[in-house]
Amino acid sequence: MDDTQTLDLFPDEGAEAAPIEQHASHAYLGYAVSTVKARALPEIADGLKPVQRRILFSMDGSTTFSKCARYVGEVLGKYHPHGDSSTYEALVHLAQPFSMRYPLIDGQGNFGSRDGDAPAAYRYTEARLSRYAELVLAEIGEGTVDFVKNYDGKFEEPALLPARLPFGLLNGSFGIPVGFSTRIPSHNLKEVAAAAAHVIKHPRAKIEDILELLPGPDFPGGGQVISPPEEIRQAYETGRGPLVLRCKWDRENLARGQWRIVVTELPHGVSCRQVMEEIEALANPKPGFGKKEVTQEQKRLKQFILDQVESVRDESDRKSKLRLVIEPRSSRQSPEEMMAALLVHTSLESRYAVNLTWLGLDGLPETKGIVEVLGEWGEFRVATVRRRTQLRLDRVQERIEIVQGRLLAYAKIDDIIKLIRAAEDQPSAKEALRKKYKFTERQAEDIVNLRLGQLTRLDGIKLNDERKTLEAQRKELKSLLGDDKELKKLVVKELAEDAKKYGDERRTLIKTAERAQVERTVVEEPLTVILSRKGWIRARTGHNMDLTSLTFKEGDALAQTLECKTTDAVIVLAGSGKTFTIAAADIPSGRGDGAPVNTLVNSGSDAIVWMATGDPNRRLLMNSTAGLGFLCKLGDLESKTRQGKDFFAVSAGAQARPPASGEGNMVAALSSDARLLVFPLEEVPVRPNGGVGVQLLALPENIQLADVAFTDGKSLVVSGVKRKNRAVATLEAKPLAEHMGKRAQRGKLCDVGFRPDRLGD
Repeated sequence: MDDTQTLDLFPDEGAEAAPIEQHASHAYLGYAVSTVKARALPEIADGLKPVQRRILFSMDGSTTFSKCARYVGEVLGKYHPHGDSSTYEALVHLAQPFSMRYPLIDGQGNFGSRDGDAPAAYRYTEARLSRYAELVLAEIGEGTVDFVKNYDGKFEEPALLPARLPFGLLNGSFGIPVGFSTRIPSHNLKEVAAAAAHVIKHPRAKIEDILELLPGPDFPGGGQVISPPEEIRQAYETGRGPLVLRCKWDRENLARGQWRIVVTELPHGVSCRQVMEEIEALANPKPGFGKKEVTQEQKRLKQFILDQVESVRDESDRKSKLRLVIEPRSSRQSPEEMMAALLVHTSLESRYAVNLTWLGLDGLPETKGIVEVLGEWGEFRVATVRRRTQLRLDRVQERIEIVQGRLLAYAKIDDIIKLIRAAEDQPSAKEALRKKYKFTERQAEDIVNLRLGQLTRLDGIKLNDERKTLEAQRKELKSLLGDDKELKKLVVKELAEDAKKYGDERRTLIKTAERAQVERTVVEEPLTVILSRKGWIRARTGHNMDLTSLTFKEGDALAQTLECKTTDAVIVLAGSGKTFTIAAADIPSGRGDGAPVNTLVNSGSDAIVWMATGDPNRRLLMNSTAGLGFLCKLGDLESKTRQGKDFFAVSAGAQARPPASGEGNMVAALSSDARLLVFPLEEVPVRPNGGVGVQLLALPENIQLADVAFTDGKSLVVSGVKRKNRAVATLEAKPLAEHMGKRAQRGKLCDVGFRPDRLGD
């Protein structure tokens, strides 16, 4: 169905009804396009979303403060048929100095705070355009942009505003439409103007050239960007990438050797209230959703923070716009260590995900690098100046025509006055002037509309001087329109003038620094980790433990023990195929039953089937009860977060099994119905990033994989239950050869006098 067709949900009798799926698809597509183009994404041209553009256009000419309710009502009534609260929120955002690097609106009254306080209702607040709004609206009456009909066709509104600078980069933007998102940081006006001018002069400019002029974001609240140059470059070159922001703080010395930390600038989007709440949450942790008690990690962090921080308070006022005071527990501790802990665990250091997604000049949403953004904006600005120049040329030519008509009238003023007096009305007077003196329509209209006193006071010298001036202007304007290089020079010149008039100094420091880390001193000691079948984990100091002395909760039993060191990282595998990493030093010790694994990592109710530590290059054969598997290394299973890693994609109804490890160039696979298959290891793929795996052994319905092992093909140990006792047998080369085949075959029954269920020693 093409775009010009429509769906009729209620067709006439006998007509074919449109499928509801088709209607829903088209309706949702229309909604998605509307959110992308008409609400959430800014235009590269003026850097504004539709609601922001309509607010500024409605306020054009407002040099004195007026009630915000007036502007909201006018925007809703004329241009923006949406909710009043969302429109007012957009107006407030344009006026907040902590949200906008260069606010386009001056607000009077309560316009909210960086701590998240809501603004007063629009019936109380007042607003007017700021000085920066001149850069967006000054040329709107000079033919620079197209006007379109509003939603009901009664008024006209600009499709774009003639921005003299790339305001999308100056103030940034944030939005989440359907299928897209954008997060554009703000930048310094002088730097953006210089970078834009460079791209206009050098269309093939490289990213290195731009980053010399525009080194990175410049947020309203200052702060520091600590990301290395290569990460900043990647974000600006591709249009996507994370930047790391950090607060600015100083040590303030007090009497008797005491001191305290004073934070004066925060990362963009972070408030004093937020930081204080985060520190409070660390000092007084609460159990997670569905949990009865806090985790071991929360307990450790609580003690750590309480040992470091005495109190935190917000002393911000009119004199000190931001002053967050952090008192240490002891003056003998290191300020750097205390701040490192807070930077790691609070928003004093945070990530900012740059996403330069815009509506381009072609009207399509796209993520663009900074060079492409500046290039497209340069095209828009040059086209805008060309339209402005053409309108000025048209006006100059109209005026020249008028002046030439008046000069002609001045030469024959008496005859013209008589002719006009003799005419019956204005139309006949105009027609007589055109026929007798060859006046144009515009000239005749002008002469007839002049009062008698104006006609008699025409000054030939002044008119001639004006004509010369106008002709010089016409020549200059035609020269601009006829030479793209001259037009671009004018744009570059105006950028420099605007930067000088409106620019200010950078607020955000860009200085590379290492991300904050808290080093935890752990004494290296031998440790035995004990895992129960129900997922309880504990540690005991030392190796070669007497396992008979271990006790477990009722209904629970030993699943696995692991000898390691307190400095090791323990990797655990869940039945779902997810892997988690636990620091051995974090595993609870003592004489109790330990703690559930899900208090150390976010494993939920997932059963833990295996744990290991040691050489990261150790070879493993991942396998599941469904008979699927692949090769990897122990280090591939390592996870860096509590959420774990989705490593082994286990099929529904199956469960991951303990991986096989060892030497040998062949794989032995045993099914639950005692069939054994031995095949070359080279038939199993290596997948360091995990995945689904391949079929190791063909399994009929209700039969599972019992065990896998590596073998050299010369011997294989099998074990099972015989008369309620464990029995062990060794298959030598000849009987073992009877079970050899290719991967994914059914295998042959392993006849050793008992039913084997385990392979290897």
